[in-house]
Amino acid sequence: MRTTTTLVVMGVSGSGKSAVAAALTGATGWTFVEGDDLHPEVNRRTMAAGTPLTDDDRWPWLRRIAQRIGAGEQACENLVVTCSALRRSYRDLLRDGHPSVRFVYLHVGGDVLRERVAARHHEYMPAALLDSQLGALEPPDADERAITVDAAGPVEATVAAVLDEVGVRDPR
Repeated sequence: MRTTTTLVVMGVSGSGKSAVAAALTGATGWTFVEGDDLHPEVNRRTMAAGTPLTDDDRWPWLRRIAQRIGAGEQACENLVVTCSALRRSYRDLLRDGHPSVRFVYLHVGGDVLRERVAARHHEYMPAALLDSQLGALEPPDADERAITVDAAGPVEATVAAVLDEVGVRDPR
C-alpha cells in the first residue's frame, strides 16, 4: 500500500485553519476535508447559542473525523483536514491507528485572534467562544509529530513554512 499523508490543520477559532488548509490543498492537489462539516447538528446549535462544547459533545465529531482519515488512508488519498484538536486526548484519538497523521498547529497571539474573530461572521462559532477555546487549548508536545507555525502573518507565508517542513514543493 502506498504511504499517504494527512495534515490536520489545528488551532483555535480565528487561527486561519480553513484559509491555510484551502491554500495547502491548492498547492498540493490533496483532498480538503473541512472538519466543521462533520459536526453533528446538535453541536452546531450548541455553539450557535454561544455555549462551548464539552468533551462529551466533541467525541462523536472527532470520531467522524478519524473515520474520514481512515477512509483516506484506505483509498491511498492524501488529505488536508481542519480540526481544532485543542486537547492532546483529541489528537490521540485522531492519530490512533492512522500513521498518516501529522498535525499543523497554527499558533496566533490572543490580540490577533480577537481581531480576526471580531471581523468575521461564522455560522455557529461566535466570537464569545474564543476564550473557552483558548482555555481548553493544550499546544502539541514534542512527541506528537506536530509542526508549529506562526500563523499571524500572511497565509502564503504560513503555507510555505508548512510545505517546507513536510518536504512538499509548491508547484506554483
